[in-house]
Amino acid sequence: MSAAEKFERLVALMARLRAPGGCPWDRDQTFDTIKPHTLEETYEVLDAIDRRDWPHLAEELGDYILQAVFYAQMAAEQGLFTIEDALEAINTKLLRRHPHIFGDQSAETPADVKRIWSEVKAAEKAAQGREAESLLAPVPRALPALVEAQQITSRAAQAGFDWQNAEQVLEKLEEELAEFAAARREGSHKELEHELGDLLFVLVNLARFVKVDPEQALRGTNARFRERFAYIERKLAERSKKPADSNIEEMEALWQEAKR
Repeated sequence: MSAAEKFERLVALMARLRAPGGCPWDRDQTFDTIKPHTLEETYEVLDAIDRRDWPHLAEELGDYILQAVFYAQMAAEQGLFTIEDALEAINTKLLRRHPHIFGDQSAETPADVKRIWSEVKAAEKAAQGREAESLLAPVPRALPALVEAQQITSRAAQAGFDWQNAEQVLEKLEEELAEFAAARREGSHKELEHELGDLLFVLVNLARFVKVDPEQALRGTNARFRERFAYIERKLAERSKKPADSNIEEMEALWQEAKR
């Protein structure tokens, strides 16, 4: 069975599940109730990639594709659009936004491609009669805060609103650390939250300057913490202990062992 035939089967299965006499749970869902599942499936895809678990990634990508088919089926039932419309939209967009592949333009570097994308998107808005919008408007406010910070700082930088080098960002980080320390001493909880947010925002900018994905950096740190804490638990278990039975000195020593 070809990929196209398998996709058609998935669409048909989803339609059957939503049809009268289909699955009560599937029939009960709406766009809003499915959104949390979409977010969950997205993170499960990322987790499989981080763990380099390719068989599991194939399974998770199937779940991820199902989300799109689910939304399209609900839209079709309401006469909004169909899965064919969604596929046509992305096929057309890929052709239109890659004139260096499917047209007569040329692009030698990723920077050239970004420039072409910007030009094509500007032309699309002009053709649709859409008014110029804020440079940051296309960035969804519902994104996880770390991802939103990455995108809005990157867009602002493209417009020239940026530091010149990583050293300047580090200087700003020191300034924000001092303000955070002052808020801890004298400020309210709201001020402390404000200053902590500024600290995190500067760190996202620093990551951009050193070309590190902060999301992946933090996920890596989380994974290392999990592994090292599991080591502490195993070693304590060998001593017939749990973390609650231990103390910080003992656990810190085991933590250092885990790092070696």
